[in-house]
Amino acid sequence: MTHDPNAPRFRVRPPAHWANDPNGPFRWRGRHHLFFQHNPQAPVHTNVHWGHVSSPDLVHWEHHPIALTPTPGGPDEAGCWSGCVVDDDGVPTAVYTGVDHRHTGLGTVCLARAVVPDDETLTDWKPLPTPVVAGPPPGLDVVMFRDPFVFRAEGRRWALVGAGHADGTPSVLLYDCEDLLDWRFAGVFLDGRDPVAAEVFGDKATGWECPALYETPGGDWVLVVSLWDGAPCATAYLTGRVDAGRFAARGGGRLDHGRDLYAATLLQEPGRALLWGWSWEARGQDEVDRAGWAGVLTAPRVIDVGPDGLLRVAPAPELELLRAAEPFVTEPGVRAPLPGAYDLTVTARSRTTVSLARSASGAELTVVLDPEDGNVTLDRDDWPRTGGQGPVTVATPGTRGREVTVGTPGTRGRDITVRLLVDGSLFELFVDDRASVTERIYRRPDDVTELLVTGEGAAVTGWEQVPPTSG
Repeated sequence: MTHDPNAPRFRVRPPAHWANDPNGPFRWRGRHHLFFQHNPQAPVHTNVHWGHVSSPDLVHWEHHPIALTPTPGGPDEAGCWSGCVVDDDGVPTAVYTGVDHRHTGLGTVCLARAVVPDDETLTDWKPLPTPVVAGPPPGLDVVMFRDPFVFRAEGRRWALVGAGHADGTPSVLLYDCEDLLDWRFAGVFLDGRDPVAAEVFGDKATGWECPALYETPGGDWVLVVSLWDGAPCATAYLTGRVDAGRFAARGGGRLDHGRDLYAATLLQEPGRALLWGWSWEARGQDEVDRAGWAGVLTAPRVIDVGPDGLLRVAPAPELELLRAAEPFVTEPGVRAPLPGAYDLTVTARSRTTVSLARSASGAELTVVLDPEDGNVTLDRDDWPRTGGQGPVTVATPGTRGREVTVGTPGTRGRDITVRLLVDGSLFELFVDDRASVTERIYRRPDDVTELLVTGEGAAVTGWEQVPPTSG
């Protein structure tokens, strides 16, 4: 792969070619395993396999051989698409969407088992020759069917499958899969006619894909879905409870307020849940072809639900292992060159501007913290998004989709703290552990990447991200 200064160094992506949805985060024999959609031949979205990495600490990632490959003539001959990995009586088992050349939008649910379960690297997988679910249940006019996610509730093992119906209603379907070889349709878990879902998600999506579900330590359930209207729109969440095989929603919102995160998935661990998303490219295909790669997974995030029923999101604490021994900046008002990857924390008591780069025209890439209004604004006006999967925008009026404003409930008049993780072109901004903004911002040769924090009473600390020397 040719050197690309915009290529992330510390986030999960293959050495070259295409990556999209994170799949099957899984803890096994002391290692986190993470799979992802991968085309091993070109930086384009086709010929989908499962790439595979693992880590002992969420920062040292080891690449493994491709885990799942389409089987000629098999149910996954046209691609091994999204799904999850579960422990099935001591055997790690991938539960994934298989599509053949006649799929017309309807996938099947396929299984693949680890050949050597005692191998901590799980490098060898064997697919079962026949799907466990050959298609959607009859009578519901399902026209989109994919992305199984297995979970436990009410003492049993269940699975969600993302769906869309001929009348334009999106839904999540529920299956009983206590026996992974014997799936039984258990009804519609939630659909777009639910009043809470309609209010939170709007009416644009015709399908909900990549469903994921977890239970918080406080007993709330969080349902994450990606909104699809013929193309990816956004990723959102609902909080509520699971009751008799149905999801009773009580609130929710955008999972991420930027435009470059989609297809998030979850791993529930004792005491916490980890989330990864796919960050697509926001530059033209000609630039992608020259770079030789496309797509990256976000940093792992810890998510929870606060007493107000709203999401809490923060970088996984293990990411601090990437910090250099000494910070490169510890006070505001001082210009400091920015490395290609850094971890920056800023606290504002009054309106504070964090300048991160200057273009040749003199425009600045800034994050503005305004405690009085309770807002944080990422202004990237001179760093336009070109190409990619299309914009997903949270914007104030008149900003033409280039300015992202995040309001954090309950913060008006109080200090605001943001943490910014930058790795090449991947910008991940966390606001008071209540909201995140994921954007792709590409540096140009004549950009000056320099930090300047200005604001009365502001505090700042920044570390370069470097390869960790120990776990």
